[in-house]
Amino acid sequence: MIRTHDVLIVGGGLVGASLAIALEQLPLDVALVEASPAGELPPVFDQRNLSLAAASVKALDALGVTGALHAPTGPIRRIHVSRAGDFGSVRLAAADYGRDAFGQVVVARDFGQALEARLAQLPRLTRYRPARFIALDDAGGDDTRGVRLATGEGELRVQARLLVAADGSHSQVRQCLGITAHGHDYGQTLFVARMRAERAPDGTAWERFTDSGPTALLPRGDRAYGVIHGVPTAEAEAVAALDDAAWTARIQRVFGWRAGRLLEAGPRSTYPIASQVADALVAPRAVLLGNAAQTIHPVGAQGFNLGLRDALTLAELLHAHAGDPGDAALLQRHVQRRGEDRARTLAFSDGLARITANRASLLRPLRSLGLLAADRSGWLQAWLVGGAMGFRGDVPELCR
Repeated sequence: MIRTHDVLIVGGGLVGASLAIALEQLPLDVALVEASPAGELPPVFDQRNLSLAAASVKALDALGVTGALHAPTGPIRRIHVSRAGDFGSVRLAAADYGRDAFGQVVVARDFGQALEARLAQLPRLTRYRPARFIALDDAGGDDTRGVRLATGEGELRVQARLLVAADGSHSQVRQCLGITAHGHDYGQTLFVARMRAERAPDGTAWERFTDSGPTALLPRGDRAYGVIHGVPTAEAEAVAALDDAAWTARIQRVFGWRAGRLLEAGPRSTYPIASQVADALVAPRAVLLGNAAQTIHPVGAQGFNLGLRDALTLAELLHAHAGDPGDAALLQRHVQRRGEDRARTLAFSDGLARITANRASLLRPLRSLGLLAADRSGWLQAWLVGGAMGFRGDVPELCR
């Protein structure tokens, strides 16, 4: 017999795992398709630094994920933004808005281990692992989607009343659903590393823009900084070849002395920076979440937070809808609810990435005026703070 699930989530990364946990209390047969075998974390759970917005922290607290973290998180209590060659800066303080922090910095691997601990506590969750989505199966009728999976024992066919694509930027599910996507290559490569400074982080997240891309120092919970450094792709090979001393000196030169003397750095990871935005979020009995729906520039650390709000909105709609989880009206309601948050976040991240990297001399005074206005205007700061904390559009209840 071909097994039928109410919800089949393809992708066991940040967003897919979070959705499975969020569906725990619902009377639904939920299954999770994971490429990694039991006992191994997906590659996405590496040494990258995740900046969790306050809305995300609130939701993950409610889902029991943050309580399963073993390593301490780093609170972001202040944000300082500037650009090389431009005057002015933006300084934001959570205390000015009655908050202890704008969010928390957590290492992706620690977060992955916490998600895995919570998934292990879900007795009704079916986990296909290691398994990969191959294709859609014509065996699915009007009330289900047929899916073919590759497993260690061979090919497996299952059906789902709702198919969830959470399988990343190059989503195979999205392609098989016939949903097109448009992308943009920013011509940048992102380097990520841990770095220790003379002074331990004090809760300030520093972001410095240059012609070549953004550089950020995020306050981790282990008294070190998480470094994010964007370089033109043509220079990436040379930067990767730098020894630790030259790499540390490069970050010091680009960033300046705002955080004091930088002492040493850990291993570096690299990621090409490109956006990929799906032209539709749903198809009959299917929905795209996270990077399968939109992969955005990492400036402002909006990507995972946006994907988590995708998942939480879907979970909330399924909770309120006692009938068919793949109902077309429910999926259209999901599209409507995600519309404003998605559009505003995409526009913010793409616009900020383009304007801060633009070398045109005429833009310098305009950018400087923008920095000054953002630093001194109460309503503009409030708008920036709301977005930074994840409160855009129709926010899921767990985030509030």
